[in-house]
Amino acid sequence: MRRTTLIALAVAGVLAVSGCAARSAASQAAAHQHAASAPSAAAATAPANAMTGHQHDLAALTAAAAAHQGLASELARARLATARYATSLRAAKADGYQIITRMIPDMGWHFLNPAIQGFDVRKPAILVYERHGHAWQLGALEWVFTEKPATPPLPGATYGSFGAACHYQDGTFVFRTVQEKCPSSSPESGAPFNFWHPDLVTLHVWLWYPNPAGLYSGTNPYVHPFNRS
Repeated sequence: MRRTTLIALAVAGVLAVSGCAARSAASQAAAHQHAASAPSAAAATAPANAMTGHQHDLAALTAAAAAHQGLASELARARLATARYATSLRAAKADGYQIITRMIPDMGWHFLNPAIQGFDVRKPAILVYERHGHAWQLGALEWVFTEKPATPPLPGATYGSFGAACHYQDGTFVFRTVQEKCPSSSPESGAPFNFWHPDLVTLHVWLWYPNPAGLYSGTNPYVHPFNRS
């Protein structure tokens, strides 16, 4: 009898443990099922964040494309307007451009038309030429301002500077803060005084000569061979 009672108690214990294990397994399965069926907050917001990011990227790309197209259109207008000067310094002089600097290293010879004021992409105030012997090649167009424009006149424009200077009729110049300090003739060559200008903000556009430093760079390593020509 005692043995039978012990066996019965053992069986009951096993069944109790099995029932607990079964209930635990069922609870875990239900929890897993609930977790799978109910997405987390991060998962729920991820598509919205991804969509917002995509919209921002698309807007940035659209704006960049529009700016690029706008710049290309402006440069095309400038190129058409200045084509007659590309290899003819004589044509430029006939239209009022006069020398204001000799060769500035890695830049060029500058010719100014004093009648041109403000910004017009078809009418650069300055033409920058490269010279080899008696041959002249237009390299860059340049606009000058007394202060940095509030809005870039061309998309992505960057600027350089030219200090206040006295210019002479042969293209020599000296830096002076005011016109009253300008020598009456060039200290370098003796050429007569031409004009003085204050500090200037400059905008170069290398439209007629390639420039690995960039379209708006003040200097161009590709014109280095012209420095002594």
